Amino acid sequence: MSDHLHVVCPHCDAVNRLPAARLDERPTCGQCRNALFTGQPLELTASNFDRHVKRSDLPVVVDFWAPWCAPCRSMAPAFASAASELEPGIRLAKVDTESQQQLATRFTIRSIPTLAIFSSGREIIRQSGAIDAPALQRWIRAHL
Repeated sequence: MSDHLHVVCPHCDAVNRLPAARLDERPTCGQCRNALFTGQPLELTASNFDRHVKRSDLPVVVDFWAPWCAPCRSMAPAFASAASELEPGIRLAKVDTESQQQLATRFTIRSIPTLAIFSSGREIIRQSGAIDAPALQRWIRAHL
């Protein structure tokens, strides 16, 4: 890991450069002054997806889901729990495939929920199907 990391603000989408050693010190955005880490999954859209995935030095785990999907809704608490456990070293985000159909098409999402891990702007692995909190965290840690 380098001495400095680029972290995208979950509130205003500004790219912040901060010392890697400060990740655990509750850093705030240099632009909007809000917390860079909230312990909650970030909602991504077509307009901010690339900024968060490509400009951040943190790996991003994306849950492609839909509001009508029962397995997606049942996995949501486990995903939220993983966000609070894994931040600040890993960013967790959600993409609503109903409202963000262009992203679902772009990433060829054929079943939901689908989890994908992005690192350095590239998808490195994906998994379809709902999983519980311990399995989710094991899967993420095994691939990062």
